[in-house]
Amino acid sequence: MFSVGDAMLSGCAKSLALQVTNVYENGDTAFHYEYCEDLKDGRGFTAGIAGFCSGTGDALEVVKLYHKLTGGKDDMSQFDATMAKYAASGSDSTSGLSNYCEVWKKLGTGDAKFRQAQDTIRDKMYFAPAMAQAKTLGLKTSIAQAQLYDTAIEHGAGDDADGLISLIKRTNEKVTADVAGTSNSTLNVNGHKIDEIAWLNLFLVVRTDDLEHPREKDNQGGNYWAQTTYRVKSYQYAIKLKEYKWGTSVKILDNDGKPITVKCSTSPANKKNRRAT
Repeated sequence: MFSVGDAMLSGCAKSLALQVTNVYENGDTAFHYEYCEDLKDGRGFTAGIAGFCSGTGDALEVVKLYHKLTGGKDDMSQFDATMAKYAASGSDSTSGLSNYCEVWKKLGTGDAKFRQAQDTIRDKMYFAPAMAQAKTLGLKTSIAQAQLYDTAIEHGAGDDADGLISLIKRTNEKVTADVAGTSNSTLNVNGHKIDEIAWLNLFLVVRTDDLEHPREKDNQGGNYWAQTTYRVKSYQYAIKLKEYKWGTSVKILDNDGKPITVKCSTSPANKKNRRAT
């Protein structure tokens, strides 16, 4: 099984990937452990550094791990039964979770164990699976690996119709001939040799289509996904700048389409307050 320790993105490259996705999720590069709101997107409450949702089960995984770290009953225990019910059914209901965001914000602001739980579940459910797919594909560039992570965060890392695995499959189906490029990395897909950045460009087209036309009913709430194509446009901008290998910074577009530079921050003490410039 692929683990976080096997990840190809590490050090500054991982820091940049996480921070870039933070920009799309929250508008800046900070790690918003305290974030919580109902986006009306069919997933219940969305909270924390990876947008953990009460209606999809990943928020429940955070809470379960938090319980283990605290040794038992804690401030989140009051939501256990309701969260388990909604995670099992995929319900976007917030009934029975009236003070959920208040508690989440309090713990996210000052509880180190709650933050640790979020970090661990993010890596386990999204980062490690994305890197496993990158390894299977043979991706070598930071930008392609990071794009799979960002996709996993928004679409999920699974094989449902909108999930990362399905998007990769649909992208590979579009590879019908050899394609040269300038990335110095060549993938073997369907018996064809395709430049890694050429493949990534195809993937971004597939992802855009999925954002504008989600296949899963649960992802169609409020037409929310169609409003997030700025994530793709940001990566397309970085590709145009040939930001293939990430060192200590990367240039992207923010959610308003303005160029920004995201800088490496590997120090835990700096994670909370780091901003793009």
